[in-house]
Amino acid sequence: MNAKIHAAAGSVALLAVAGFWLSTAVAELLGDVEAIAAVKSAVLSGMVVLIPAMALAGASGFSLGKGWRNPVVLRKKRRMRFIAANGLLVLLPSAYALAGWAGEGRFDAAFFAVQALELVAGAANIILLSLNMRDGLALRRKPSAQPAG
Repeated sequence: MNAKIHAAAGSVALLAVAGFWLSTAVAELLGDVEAIAAVKSAVLSGMVVLIPAMALAGASGFSLGKGWRNPVVLRKKRRMRFIAANGLLVLLPSAYALAGWAGEGRFDAAFFAVQALELVAGAANIILLSLNMRDGLALRRKPSAQPAG
């Protein structure tokens, strides 16, 4: 797997998480219950794009970074572990529960507590994915030539 596949998969994952987060925030602030329910359903459906993108980004990143001892690569790996755990243990179950509750018209304290948790966890993943993208771009840049003298 090459760097272009890794970059594309990481970009899709970042855009998906950011899109889910922004849609949720806008629906919560400006929408009615139908809009919120539609966004929650769309987020859950969007997992068919996000999960493979995250898996491909992780697998390709692991392949690209194999054997590297570069501190930047090690930071990316550490972040990716948290991103994956956050996604699998918080974001995916939250998306499933919220879509179900919204579909039932259940907008109670539990819904909003899980929604708040999802927004915080999503924001954390947006930040971490952005940092990984920044570091990936830095790894691709060629060191500038040092002037002689």
